[in-house]
Amino acid sequence: MHEGRIQAAFDAGVFVLKLSGDVRLTLCATLDQQAQRVADSPGLEAVMIDLREATNVDSTALGFLAKVAMAVQGRLEQPPTIVAEHPDVRRMLDVMGFSRYFTLLDAPLTEPASLDELPPVSADAHDMQQRILEAHRILMRMSDHNRDEFQPLVDLLEEQQTCSRTHH
Repeated sequence: MHEGRIQAAFDAGVFVLKLSGDVRLTLCATLDQQAQRVADSPGLEAVMIDLREATNVDSTALGFLAKVAMAVQGRLEQPPTIVAEHPDVRRMLDVMGFSRYFTLLDAPLTEPASLDELPPVSADAHDMQQRILEAHRILMRMSDHNRDEFQPLVDLLEEQQTCSRTHH
């Protein structure tokens, strides 16, 4: 498994986020930061998420991709684009209802000139747990399927949070 990587480019109004390798919750702090960056970008016209080199994207990472879409909702003329060739990745996006929030493509409309390597944003265990919870709440808002799928996890995480708050 290749270590997950995130790269980004902002070029002529197009924000590109490229995920490679095994994209897991360890990268979600970085993704979260990018969701904010996208939302705050002046002159933003389009958002493209390139998953062609991603071998795996876990549900937490997907939640933050959804957060990117929600961050720009109503600001762009067309929904953000996800480029994914891998059949498993495509199937997962379909099942999770991403086609309602993104345009799913097999090939990108344009290739960015260059991508910046994003250094991983570190997150402690508590921070990580918060993000996992947020990601899955976002996914649950996307479709009924996701709500059924992730409700047990979200309940568990919320319970853990309550416990850790009362024990400190």
